[in-house]
Amino acid sequence: MTQLNLHITPTFKRDLTRFMKIRHIKTKSEAIRLAVKEGLEHNTPNKSPTDFTSWLGLAIQLPVNKKNKFQSDDDLWK
Repeated sequence: MTQLNLHITPTFKRDLTRFMKIRHIKTKSEAIRLAVKEGLEHNTPNKSPTDFTSWLGLAIQLPVNKKNKFQSDDDLWK
């Protein structure tokens, strides 16, 4: 399974804790997975909630940053 790191606000944390209590969910990761799944089901009624094939290639459609701060990956560590 792929790891996803999130930076959350205090408001999000409060709402997530409330969601966990209502649904009797023990871990934050499971609560977030369930919330995302339900959100996708709600917003994409014609597709399976776990079908992310429409997301493939979205990142390469973004404009490339032409002003690189670093010439290579090695420069990141200098």
